[in-house]
Amino acid sequence: MPLDDRLHDDAQALAPDLVRLRHRLHEHPEIGLDLPLTQQSVLEAIDGLGLEITTGSRLSSVTAVLRGGRPGPAVLLRGDMDALPVTEVAEVGYASRIPGAMHACGHDLHTAMLVGAARLLAAHRADLSGDVVFMFQPGEEGWDGAGAMIEEGVLDTAGPRVSSAYGMHVMSSRIPRGTFATRPGPLMAASDALFVTVRGVGGHGSAPHLGRDPVTGAAEMVTALQTLVTRRFDVFDPVVITVGSLHAGTRYNIIPDEATFEATIRTFSAAARERIREEAPALCRQVGAAYGLGVDVRYKDEYPVTVNDARHAEFAAGVVGDVFGDRRYAHMPNPITGAEDFSRVLDSVPGCYLFLGAHTGDRCDGPDNHSPRAAFDDAVLPDGALLHAQLAIRALRRDASEPS
Repeated sequence: MPLDDRLHDDAQALAPDLVRLRHRLHEHPEIGLDLPLTQQSVLEAIDGLGLEITTGSRLSSVTAVLRGGRPGPAVLLRGDMDALPVTEVAEVGYASRIPGAMHACGHDLHTAMLVGAARLLAAHRADLSGDVVFMFQPGEEGWDGAGAMIEEGVLDTAGPRVSSAYGMHVMSSRIPRGTFATRPGPLMAASDALFVTVRGVGGHGSAPHLGRDPVTGAAEMVTALQTLVTRRFDVFDPVVITVGSLHAGTRYNIIPDEATFEATIRTFSAAARERIREEAPALCRQVGAAYGLGVDVRYKDEYPVTVNDARHAEFAAGVVGDVFGDRRYAHMPNPITGAEDFSRVLDSVPGCYLFLGAHTGDRCDGPDNHSPRAAFDDAVLPDGALLHAQLAIRALRRDASEPS
């Protein structure tokens, strides 16, 4: 039987195990860089596969190297493992048992699919022209787990640096179920954060002229930041600023001493990112000065733009079409404003990141990722594992045949 057929059949046979693993992870979500239960579940799931396994020193990561049957380069496959501080309201029989934590972004599926890929490839290691690095990563949701794993040497674990890297993200809406989607070039935005404290002089709400109201100053800043985007930045090089947290005061008739707000900032180019890094804090300080208020601003660089190498994006699209049929692939005309720390990997080595539609209903306009109502279909697990495996096999074959 041809290898493609064997891999397909093996992936389908793995489905019950992958579903059980995914449900176990979903019931016990963990947040951040320290995921001891998740790490243990992964170690148990890949035990006995003959992998060279290391765990992180500063985070609960798992790096596993599969040595192929023939010498060659190494490729990396990545799955993130952390959950979100969200209280689940989705009606599933395996709902989170941890108050205030939920796999609302589908990382439980990512982990299960990467375990599936490890099992598939370990069973066919004789067909590999090189090695595969499995990157089980904590802390994607704002903790820069990818950066920490790179610092601890994940890209060089197999010996020589990996020649290419691939990752995948499930979507609970927007993309038809079972469809893989990506694009060359920028795929996801850079993500940064703005933290602002406005300091005034508190007093009685009936006499604002006797104090200096930080609430009106903060409100002006929030509005002015939106105007900054539309009047100072090119509409064809998008910038998004969203204020997600704003706090001030204790009672309606009291002017507080302080107001604070926090914003996420998304950009798609180095030039726009550099400009907004300078202009957003300057704007807040200038508005504060106009109101006679003190302003403390902190700008935090987070993740860079996720950029797919054009050649590797074309390669990945071709693998999807060859394995699943052209109807299962969708070219994305535009990037999305979400951000990813897999961008750190793609900054270091060429590769491609893809999306996989995994919504549960008949329509793909349900609750989005990060929603407490987000739900994902277990049926995509074997196909996700199979695509990981096929990307690795074919990338090794391709990279081994190219001159160094």
